Amino acid sequence: MSENKFMHAIGFFEGLPIDDPQSFIDEKELIPTPGSRDLLVKVKAVSVNPVDTKLRQGTLKRNALRVLGFDAVGEVVAVGKEVEKFRVGDRVFYAGTTTRAGSNQEYQAVNERIVALAPEKLSDEEAAALPLTALTAYELLFEKFGLIPEEKANQGKSILVINGAGGVGSILNQLAHWAGLEIYATASPKNFEWLEKVGVDHPLDYHEDLKASLRALGVHEVNYIAVLFDITRYLDQIKYMVKPFGHVGTIVGIQEPIDISEWKNLSVSFDWEYMFAKTDHDYAVETQGQALELIAKLADEGKLITTLSKVYADGINATNLKQATKDVEGGHMLGKVVVSGPFNGGEPLE
Repeated sequence: MSENKFMHAIGFFEGLPIDDPQSFIDEKELIPTPGSRDLLVKVKAVSVNPVDTKLRQGTLKRNALRVLGFDAVGEVVAVGKEVEKFRVGDRVFYAGTTTRAGSNQEYQAVNERIVALAPEKLSDEEAAALPLTALTAYELLFEKFGLIPEEKANQGKSILVINGAGGVGSILNQLAHWAGLEIYATASPKNFEWLEKVGVDHPLDYHEDLKASLRALGVHEVNYIAVLFDITRYLDQIKYMVKPFGHVGTIVGIQEPIDISEWKNLSVSFDWEYMFAKTDHDYAVETQGQALELIAKLADEGKLITTLSKVYADGINATNLKQATKDVEGGHMLGKVVVSGPFNGGEPLE
């Protein structure tokens, strides 16, 4: 269907401040032709993530339109000749890859190995809020930390989650709760109710001293620490909070060296998590599709709730993507923001 036919796409030619008229623009692009393992997906809903901002802001002036977007729900409208798991008409969700054009376009080609059937009991918007943050949380907990991805399989272990009410934290807490951990998580007190809703046992005020807050609960150390924020701001506080043979992990890049020598004689492991590392380097990419299958199953069983908090439902276009991106760049989003509806920006397609 894609030969020489055009579609709507939203992108940019240079990384500009979000208020610049050219930060996102409505354009026309050729519908991509799916490769042998690709699905061609008609996109119905997309979510905005902090990585969108980082990649946009770092883009130098170029001649080709750059299309981002790393969460999507849509319908399979064509499949490559070697596709095994999906067929036309399937409703799917995925986080995509930084190595190809993203989901901010009407039709997207995506490798079937990083795709799963979308949760049946969630709306397009609810499902679109999940993939990137769910994969990040899953990989940190069950691959980097080595926890067992089964219900109540990790009882007796504890985790401290810093920035527990954000996009990744809101999923990570739920997965940790499902897996049986006791959870301590930081947020603003106004978000404590949300923390409890997503499975946190002990909400902690991020304004307060972490060590003192834990001691008030009779706790001195935990098995795992997930720092979902710039770790340099917390390292001095958490250095002595992790048990021997524990794990500390983060998802946020740093601009200065950190000293983790204190953990050497404790055999504490330090873990980076970057969800796109697998697709960037073609490493075990099928595990992302498998993880999303579990996420969909848990959502349909009611054991995992969507982290959707805001929707722009009147169309996927430059105006709405700018506004959703502003929300994310404000830095205080509770959960996720999604843009849905038809691609209705720019001039009508001929």
